[in-house]
Amino acid sequence: MAQPGIASPEVSNAVPRPEYPRPNFVREEWLNLNGSWQFAFDPGDSGLERGLVHQELDERILVPFCPESELSGIGDTDFHPAVWYRRTVRIPAEWAGRRVLLHFGAVDHDATVWADGREVARHSGGFTSFTADLGEVPGAAGGDAEVVIVVRARDARHGPQARGKQATEYANSDCHYTRATGIWQTVWMEPVSEVHLHRPRITPDLASGAFHLELPLSANRPGHRITARVSDADGETVAEATVRADLGMAPRMVLTLPEDRRRPWCPEDPHLYRVRIELLDGGGAAVDRAECTAGLRSVAIDGKRLLLNGRPVFQRLVLDQGWYPDGLMTAPDDAALVRDIELSLAAGFNGARLHQKVFEERFLHHADRLGYLVWGEFGDWGANTGRTALDNQRPTAGFIAQWLEAVERDYSHPSIVGWCPLNETHQELHDRQTVLDDVTRGMFLATKAADTSRPVLDASGYSHRVAETDVYDSHSYEQDPEAFRRQMAGLDKNEPFINPDDQGNPDKKDTDAVWSLPYRGQPYFCSEFGGIWWNPEEADAAAGDDREVSWGYGQRPRTEEEFQRRFAGLTGALLDDPLMFGYCYTQLTDVFQEQNGVYRFDRSRKLDVERLRAAQQRPAAFERPAGEEG
Repeated sequence: MAQPGIASPEVSNAVPRPEYPRPNFVREEWLNLNGSWQFAFDPGDSGLERGLVHQELDERILVPFCPESELSGIGDTDFHPAVWYRRTVRIPAEWAGRRVLLHFGAVDHDATVWADGREVARHSGGFTSFTADLGEVPGAAGGDAEVVIVVRARDARHGPQARGKQATEYANSDCHYTRATGIWQTVWMEPVSEVHLHRPRITPDLASGAFHLELPLSANRPGHRITARVSDADGETVAEATVRADLGMAPRMVLTLPEDRRRPWCPEDPHLYRVRIELLDGGGAAVDRAECTAGLRSVAIDGKRLLLNGRPVFQRLVLDQGWYPDGLMTAPDDAALVRDIELSLAAGFNGARLHQKVFEERFLHHADRLGYLVWGEFGDWGANTGRTALDNQRPTAGFIAQWLEAVERDYSHPSIVGWCPLNETHQELHDRQTVLDDVTRGMFLATKAADTSRPVLDASGYSHRVAETDVYDSHSYEQDPEAFRRQMAGLDKNEPFINPDDQGNPDKKDTDAVWSLPYRGQPYFCSEFGGIWWNPEEADAAAGDDREVSWGYGQRPRTEEEFQRRFAGLTGALLDDPLMFGYCYTQLTDVFQEQNGVYRFDRSRKLDVERLRAAQQRPAAFERPAGEEG
């Protein structure tokens, strides 16, 4: 069978996205199911009544690309209330006697899965992974078995739903983009024993030089035990431990590294350890084994300081939305994920807010190995369905469930240094509790319960509705560097800029509106700014305002030199503030009509990236030793 991270021979060079999709929890045997599937649109959502579970489908689609994308082979950008997929899968004979797990990276939005006409899974949420347990698939006499997989995906146009940046109108507009319906990440299978490992949780403990492992199991059996070994970059085993697996649903162990083999993970040295885990039966035979990676690092808060490995590291983040011209939310290949990080680093950024989308796991794998700082975010836009301004946003309980799935999936990635479940929720605070109040607090508390090792930002920009949020922030697209510097001043007096002071927004009618609970001295950063509207091919038309074709924030610069001065001035205003722990510039690339990226949508250059890097790489006041004058 295929080796970890390498496509099986039968699919290599024949299907898109052949690489191993879950690089932080690797088993040796697996089968990639990307490629050509039967497909059908179901505009009336009547397919179940019409018997599509048991019928051949007329069209073909290239999975894992959604039907709206060019790479799918369809490219139909209309609304699709329901779509169907069908494929006959051959299961290798050597998997006989084991359970077969069918994994979906992501299906937008509500999925139902059948195997040979039997329903095996339901899942709600377009950004998170799920698994169907097919049980033991009986093999043909001495040969491979076959199973027919059918998937229905529903994607409603109306009502509260976590959509991220997907447009609810037919055409793209403002910062809303072409929809992605149905399967948009890798589909794959793997065999496991009756008793097997679930995804481990690996928590780094830099203070004691150890990794804490939680090892959930499918079941407990007398005499079973788990062994884990940690090796460093040289391949040498530096720690190992064994624990009983018959007493608890999630055995725990601590793997302490020798002092001379402790190498903290950081942007300058993103060292990863390998963790090999084996589940052994009473006779000592391995019934399951997997390999993970781990980074030894810490995140801490000291007053207004957010610290990485005990030291202030200024976070020069960029907003990354993860859209592609031909694949939409799906990268055309694995190299595209790597290239996005490399482009960001080349421009002087050291990390990103993964904006309004839960990125696929391979992006985080590359962030881990490249030392790229990441804030994980949920694609929560789509809840603005209320009828009154005082209760306009109504996220459902499903937002909490789906976000918890994302946190659980990505928990062990050292590149993630913070969580942000919501973005730009805007609703006035008043004397009535709203759905937004309840869900914001629910998502914050759920995140804190699921992960005590990272800070949580209740909502990025606008409505901070949790008083004890670990981090506080604001968004500002003020384009004048000096006005921006004055606006961002005030942290030393505990009076930072707080939305909704929207820089003279003509749509803002109540100047006395309050959206957020007061600032309480938390670490603070401006988590969206810039967004400079720049398209060099249209620079001569800078006085125009055709925002249906091209838009960004503020007046378009007339020359690249004007862009560079504005960029240096805006970033400099934040670099010079000793209490500002970081920023997030909007944005890495253009996305369709939103032309405010530092690269074009196709990732080609549109300006002098070296100048951007030089503007950002000067020392940040936040990183100066305490007491040192600027």
